Amino acid sequence: MLMTTVASAAPATFHKDVLPILQKNCQECHRPGEVAPFSLITYKDARPWAKAIKASVLSRKMPPWFAEPNPHAYANERKLSNEEIAIIANWVDGGALEGNTKDAPAPVSFPSGWSIQPDIEISMPKPFRLPAKATINYQYILVKTDFSEDLWVEAAEMRPGNSKVVHHGKVWVRPPGSRWMDRAVPGEAYEYEKNIDIMGFNYAYEGNDMLGKFNPGLGPQTFNINGSAKFIPKGSDLVFELHYTADTVETTDVSKLGLVLAKYKPASRYLFHAGPAAFNLVIPPGETNSEAVAELTVMIPSKLAYVQPHMHLRGKDYELRLYYPSGEMETVFRGPWNFEWQQGLTFASPIDLPVGTRIVGISHFDNSPNNKWNPDPSKEVRWGPQNWDEMSQAFLGVVFDLNAPPERVLRPTGPSLRPAIPGRPGPTVQMIRP
Repeated sequence: MLMTTVASAAPATFHKDVLPILQKNCQECHRPGEVAPFSLITYKDARPWAKAIKASVLSRKMPPWFAEPNPHAYANERKLSNEEIAIIANWVDGGALEGNTKDAPAPVSFPSGWSIQPDIEISMPKPFRLPAKATINYQYILVKTDFSEDLWVEAAEMRPGNSKVVHHGKVWVRPPGSRWMDRAVPGEAYEYEKNIDIMGFNYAYEGNDMLGKFNPGLGPQTFNINGSAKFIPKGSDLVFELHYTADTVETTDVSKLGLVLAKYKPASRYLFHAGPAAFNLVIPPGETNSEAVAELTVMIPSKLAYVQPHMHLRGKDYELRLYYPSGEMETVFRGPWNFEWQQGLTFASPIDLPVGTRIVGISHFDNSPNNKWNPDPSKEVRWGPQNWDEMSQAFLGVVFDLNAPPERVLRPTGPSLRPAIPGRPGPTVQMIRP
């Protein structure tokens, strides 16, 4: 049973007892300019929210963390201990006292405008202009670079220029020889719905790789997994992929990317992969627990370092299973889905993926009127980029040999290859072979 008071000769105070907890677990997001709705840097910031803070930590709504326990620990787990929760509750129950400022720990130093200290900063060449009201398709913007030599990257962070309108985004490496966006004018925004003849297609076999991502609450991505790093061939360009939502007023955005270069000789290569993706999903109208599955097979010995589920407004939960060549199966991630906090999870110890291992994603959706976020419960839902469409995938971070071709590491198999059939839900877990 969780206790909400702490035996103490004196009531808890902000500077001595509460601030260290906030620094460790909350201030990364709860500070000016970040995604959280208010700051928790100072007592003046936190005091008006004291009761709400207590309620959120007692319910474990905050800090947001959606992974259920499993044998594989996470390096970036955000969970308060029972003792930390009790300290916060005791502070609020005791009148949310400030205490002596001399008891406060030294302030945490956050890089200005970043959560990392980038060696290289790259911005969109010019502002993208958004209308006050409209459906805005995904935008793709080619950014020319001056990478005159191969680069190995230890960490990356994509940051929106205007967080009110950037729902999420990615920055891709487009290496020399890739035909994707090769006819695009640098700095101009394109969308597949109107400009497919100019854009072409984003094929993994051409070496295109995700370099940095932004989702609310995601934070920067780290690629140093026991000496690994992400590779940018010399002469590469970047492509900013942005999902915008209008904000009732005309506005602009200039998003940017920060890179931390590896100061070591990489021992292995880190690749972002779009993961098992159910492009063929069909979600019937009114269903409360519709299922979709997708599968990849490991073709080159690798390690699984990172998982980030992705769904839209009808998503309920996601599970990632590994089916090993030995016949064993284990779940390495399971948790509820929260559209507003899309987290990436880094394993404390990367998981070995022998050749032949099948990576299976299983998701469930609530397409009923009971889902308050549901855009239209009367509609059969298919895969698509907008929030009223759906997706079922998990971005994966995999680590493998430096000399292995990245486009051959993982291959779609099983139910991922079936055609979508209108009116027939799925694909479902029954289609997964043991």
